[in-house]
Amino acid sequence: MDSTENVINAQNEGHLDNHDYEKGSPHLRHARLRGQVEDRLRQLVADAIARTGGCRVLEIGAGHGTFTQVLVDAGAQVTVTEASRASADHLSETYADDDRVEVVFDETGDSVLSREESWDLAVLISVVHHIPEYLPALEAIAGRLVEGGALFTVQDPLYYPRRSRLSHVASRGTYFAWRVGQGNLARGLGSRWRRLRGVYDDTNPSDLIEYHVVRQGCDEVAIAECLGALFEDVDVFTYWSTQSPLFQRMLENTSLRSDFGVAATRRLPA
Repeated sequence: MDSTENVINAQNEGHLDNHDYEKGSPHLRHARLRGQVEDRLRQLVADAIARTGGCRVLEIGAGHGTFTQVLVDAGAQVTVTEASRASADHLSETYADDDRVEVVFDETGDSVLSREESWDLAVLISVVHHIPEYLPALEAIAGRLVEGGALFTVQDPLYYPRRSRLSHVASRGTYFAWRVGQGNLARGLGSRWRRLRGVYDDTNPSDLIEYHVVRQGCDEVAIAECLGALFEDVDVFTYWSTQSPLFQRMLENTSLRSDFGVAATRRLPA
């Protein structure tokens, strides 16, 4: 089994019926951070509607549909995918009576791209860092966008070697402070100890669900260069993100940066 299959299987097993997406997701849990993501989504949908009169969105890895609803409320038609069967079922139930949303259980994570269909906007929220080969994946997704379309990603960890030592220390410290109150501390400490020693287990769900630690985050510069060949404008924005509400409030207005997003707009002709 290759690394992609391992990661997909771990994600599926880690996101069962009772999975709480919000607890460990700063972009869902913290109102200010979540609001910033929502504002960007609304603007991207509005731009597409202003340009073409409508907005067809491909949202990859939607979880329980927090941002799906934002897109729908902004006026979009949404094709939403999930590699987790439980999450796909949850979405299907939620939007059973809403013809503005199509739910696709996409077990491989990319089979939806084989369809003879195109979209105005592709959205990946807290998804890119789960993809082993994310640059080819982003190129493939961009290939399904119409000319003038846009691609939006957010909540991915900055490439570790470019981050300051202070940023690393702050991220680890605030993570441990949060983890103490979450239960199963032994497993969390065990995973962290392996990572500090550079040891990664490609059969361990704890390591695979946070696959970005294998590559030391995501290379935002490489992503910008990749998308720069496909879009007229590429905006990489960085910010502070941590699970703890207390430390999020304390550090989000400082110069510390831990995560990034990318808004690539005005898809060039194929």
